[in-house]
Amino acid sequence: MARWQPNAPERLSKAALELFAERGYENTTVIDIAERAGLTKSTFFRHFQDKREVLFGGGALAGLLAEAIASAPETAGPLEALTEAMVAIGRAAFTPERRELGALRRAVIDANPELREREALKGLTLIAAMTDALKRRGVPELTACVAAELGALAMKLAHDRWSTGGDFGDSARQALDEVLAAVPAFATFPH
Repeated sequence: MARWQPNAPERLSKAALELFAERGYENTTVIDIAERAGLTKSTFFRHFQDKREVLFGGGALAGLLAEAIASAPETAGPLEALTEAMVAIGRAAFTPERRELGALRRAVIDANPELREREALKGLTLIAAMTDALKRRGVPELTACVAAELGALAMKLAHDRWSTGGDFGDSARQALDEVLAAVPAFATFPH
């Protein structure tokens, strides 16, 4: 592949995931990734801080979520705004073309305790981004926190369904409905 071809970040991501799956995360270097993508090490570092960032994408997803929540109609309540955001990120990040790489990513993370920990931290970052975006919309802090936690659970369910062939946006709507349907059951627990 020629060095001048477009989509360097996607090429690097694909190369990294393939190598991580073939050799293991620990046994893959940045140079290996750049060579597989037909690029240079310096090109790699223009797009990613280190090889972990290939898997976690910096704050791109958190930024997309916050932007989509802010763009939701003014009349949308917290959960409606989250639904709008999840549908938007589905269109941008969880496309059918990325499904195979998503499965590779999941397998690499599941095989490495350090990466599972980093994935959990990324989840907390997403929850914080959703909470902050909702608060900027005027949602009270506790309501924003609860909505973001419920949204994160719905996103996880939607991602799992997307991984096996579903549409992320449709899955997110359905998952949020299911999560909300489960909430009243907790009102009957003793305090």
